[in-house]
Amino acid sequence: MLAARTERGTSGSPATPSSSLCCPIRLDAPAASSTPAPLPAMPAVFGSRRPPGALTGCESPHALTNARQVASSSPAEGYNGRVPLLLDALSRPLRDLRISVTDRCNLRCTYCMPAEVFGPDYAFLPRAELLTFEEIETLARVFVRAGVRKLRLTGGEPLLRRDLPELIARLAGIPEVEDVALTTNGLLLARLAPALRAAGLRRVTVSLDALDSVVFGRMNGLNVLVERVLEGIEAAAQAGLGVKINTVVQRGVNDDQLRALWEYFRDRHVLRFIEFMDVGNHNGWSTEHVVPSGEVLARLGGDFTAADPNYRGEVASRYVDGQGREVGLISSVTAPFCGDCSRARLSAQGVLYTCLFASGGTDLRAPLREGAGEDQLYALLEEVWRGRTDRYSEERTEATPRTKVEMSHIGG
Repeated sequence: MLAARTERGTSGSPATPSSSLCCPIRLDAPAASSTPAPLPAMPAVFGSRRPPGALTGCESPHALTNARQVASSSPAEGYNGRVPLLLDALSRPLRDLRISVTDRCNLRCTYCMPAEVFGPDYAFLPRAELLTFEEIETLARVFVRAGVRKLRLTGGEPLLRRDLPELIARLAGIPEVEDVALTTNGLLLARLAPALRAAGLRRVTVSLDALDSVVFGRMNGLNVLVERVLEGIEAAAQAGLGVKINTVVQRGVNDDQLRALWEYFRDRHVLRFIEFMDVGNHNGWSTEHVVPSGEVLARLGGDFTAADPNYRGEVASRYVDGQGREVGLISSVTAPFCGDCSRARLSAQGVLYTCLFASGGTDLRAPLREGAGEDQLYALLEEVWRGRTDRYSEERTEATPRTKVEMSHIGG
């Protein structure tokens, strides 16, 4: 019972098992031309102490920040001052759990759930296959026992899950949990933000890839207007929720929106730019569409200074301008941060994934529904995490096998 494992690609269909869940292309920014030049390799960060030096305008600034973090502390230090309870095979602790509550979404963003794949006939998970709120709470308690203190709800679009505030209240009520957050496209925030905050939600991260409605409509696949997202962001702030904005940057798609987004949000909320990643199996990823974080920062204009990370393992490199306004850069392609990754992901079906780019995971729902107690579930979690060796983003190549779990199953 406790050895239940699953290998999945798209919903309900088996995926070809991969010999490795792990795979970074290191990119320098291509020359400004319609056809990007070949991208030379950058030095690896994982397991190395890269000597500090001046950054070029094209290199990802996260590389040196991450290298300094890795070099400056041992695995048992720096994670909010606690000694980790559970370490993987590369001495990375388990600290954060991302919980998908649905595989459905009310947008069809081209890099996540493109409409030509996730159309009217797509077979989404039946409700009986989703973890119940009681099951999610039970599993969350098991992860908390292993050292998890931060929970984040994802999807699909998590706000589509009926009675979500009830689940938030359950999770926020676990004594050891310090933070419950949520990632959303923001379309339902205007209506739900007060109830979410009252239930115990502390923060939201809103995905917004453009301010221009034409560009945004094209990217979200349904021509939804950007004003609906902005209304949701404002409602979340008014309700007392912390707000961050995530923008996935694609060359030739929305890289002309960077300056406008920065100027709009810099005095309102923290904005984070994310390098376009090869998540799932259908987003058409290639290196030609990646805008390196160093180039993103240069295109914002002004002078930025690197800020210290809020905690070890923080995925975004933080930069502030002369007025103290912060921008974040998430550089998982050009400067992967696998060496400090402390996240686990639980799909809406109850499958545990130890990497965003995993091709397979471990089924926790089956033993749970067969009567396994928390001790047995913890033993299974411990076995999986202690054997974890994932380093996908540090080993990624153009030839890397692309069969992975869909992003809509495990969130970002």
